[in-house]
Amino acid sequence: MKISIASGKGGTGKTTVAVNLALSLKDAQLFDCDVEEPNCNLFLGYDLEKVEEVNVLNPVIDKDKCDFCGKCSEFCQFNALAVLPEDVMIFPTLCHGCGGCSIVCPNEAISEVGRTVGVIEGSVNEDLVFYQGMLKIGELMTSLVIKALQDHIDTNRTAIIDAPPGTACPFIASVKNVDYCILVTESTPFGFHDLKLAVDVIRTLGIQFGVVVNLCDIGDNSVEKYCIEEEIPVLMKIPYDRDIARLYSQGIPFVNEMPEWKERFVKLFRDVTSLYEMGNCSEQ
Repeated sequence: MKISIASGKGGTGKTTVAVNLALSLKDAQLFDCDVEEPNCNLFLGYDLEKVEEVNVLNPVIDKDKCDFCGKCSEFCQFNALAVLPEDVMIFPTLCHGCGGCSIVCPNEAISEVGRTVGVIEGSVNEDLVFYQGMLKIGELMTSLVIKALQDHIDTNRTAIIDAPPGTACPFIASVKNVDYCILVTESTPFGFHDLKLAVDVIRTLGIQFGVVVNLCDIGDNSVEKYCIEEEIPVLMKIPYDRDIARLYSQGIPFVNEMPEWKERFVKLFRDVTSLYEMGNCSEQ
């Protein structure tokens, strides 16, 4: 089963939920898909090894063959090429590596060369299999790195996916192929507003989901009231707890020091599994 842990905004406790849930399960995998700023390993402290480089193919122009007809530039939807009267300008960071420009070129003047945009790192440990993606500084191909990271998911084991915050393309790339999505939010005006944005996206994608309310005793009851009205299951509530905050500040997953919470995360997983199975039955 693939479960994504997502949020409409940053700072809601999404990574905290992902790490503690993964550590509470047996034979689990954890994937940090927040490739612009992965931080799960701040709490795990694993020695990571490079698994693979993520590359995108960029065009190279043979100017002895090119007649500057402009067909490549007209084809490119990402404005990665600009054809001038006697030159072709290439903007590598805009290129999505589709290879279409080389196909439409009538003179076979375009070849392709790989450019590294990110790296996948991983570690296999007794308690957890962990992978993270790291986007190269200055690159824009976030979704490509996320896709390469998710290619390492073992479908025979439970996979917990820590998605990037927000509702943009990286968020969609992280959640679109999962079985269930847990949206982590907080009872604040910003948390409530961005939760509704995330709910709209998840519903559009047709993914089953539920909500975890972090810092549930701070703010008001607007999130829980909204979930009741929208028939969204509230899977867990995490209070504002001094011990949890202290462990977090020390980079320690709180399930390692507070065993009662490990039991609660196991129950969370069982509830998610039951809801997923019920949802599949209702669709048949």
